Amino acid sequence: MSGQKTMDSRGSRKPAKSRKRRGASWFKRFMILVLLVLVGIAGYLYYLFDKSKDALTMATADAEPGIVVPEEESVKVKPVGIMLMGMDTRKETGSLNTDVMMVAVLNPNTKSASVVTIPRDSRIELDGYKSRKANSYYAKFRALAIDDGLSVKEAEKKAKRQVREMLGKYFGINIAYTATINFQGFVDVVDALGGVEVDVDMDMHYIDNADGTKIDLKKGHQKVDGDQALDFVRYRKSNDGTNMSSDFDRNKRQSEVIGAIADRMKSFSGVAKLGNVIEAVGNNMRMDMPSSEVQNMIETYFKMGKSDIQFTALEGTWRSPYVYVDDESLRKAKQILQAKMAE
Repeated sequence: MSGQKTMDSRGSRKPAKSRKRRGASWFKRFMILVLLVLVGIAGYLYYLFDKSKDALTMATADAEPGIVVPEEESVKVKPVGIMLMGMDTRKETGSLNTDVMMVAVLNPNTKSASVVTIPRDSRIELDGYKSRKANSYYAKFRALAIDDGLSVKEAEKKAKRQVREMLGKYFGINIAYTATINFQGFVDVVDALGGVEVDVDMDMHYIDNADGTKIDLKKGHQKVDGDQALDFVRYRKSNDGTNMSSDFDRNKRQSEVIGAIADRMKSFSGVAKLGNVIEAVGNNMRMDMPSSEVQNMIETYFKMGKSDIQFTALEGTWRSPYVYVDDESLRKAKQILQAKMAE
């Protein structure tokens, strides 16, 4: 009943109404705490959005200005083919070869992807193109474009488009966009996530003072930082010529690290580090995809993990200086990419 008396801790009697006031006060403090948390999350999301605007502006520098993708053609509703090239742009090497080459098809209906890795030394046999190593086409196309009078920036954009069109014909799919990332970007993304876990398949020790390479990894499951992850995917052999590593081994490691990055991004700790990842990508990746489509792609595939990505590597026979791709391996790769487009 209203006005009923109760005993306090010292034995005196207090109105029940007083307890209600204390309960209401506690509830009010709790709601204020919840509100502060929500404001903090909103502030963090705004921070990410503000940071992503600058990062996306840099990352999509290769996109044609003013391009608007119709809603029905967007990556959030239609499968898309993307070519990924990892480039060694270190001053010590002076190289423009694309040491990592992958073709991916992402499907929004299944929230999944198929990725085909191409050994860098693969001999590409394709009508209309001179046969050469896969990783040398970009540098060759770029040089020819500069000889034709294009600026370096325009020559690089043209060369990427030409490689994309060539690989699209090679696999029998439409590859709509190109993404290039340099070695430092790879390192920065892994570091932004606080490292990734990989299975190092052999002891890896190699030093090259000319370009500053110092690889020192022990065999076994372990967490690696960005520099170690790059060493892991680049390793070819030890200085004494033992512990050899083939193109096929490196392709497998590339797939393992990308899968580990995807799983790390999917975790709560990965989400918390998203701002640093966005910054790392913006500083080191260049895409010809409009920024609005990059945002759509992030929203559509953000929760995709390693189990949602099917990795396939072209296989073949090594006869110096080329890897001659097996016909059956190429047929399988084509089938996988084409099937993902049709899901």
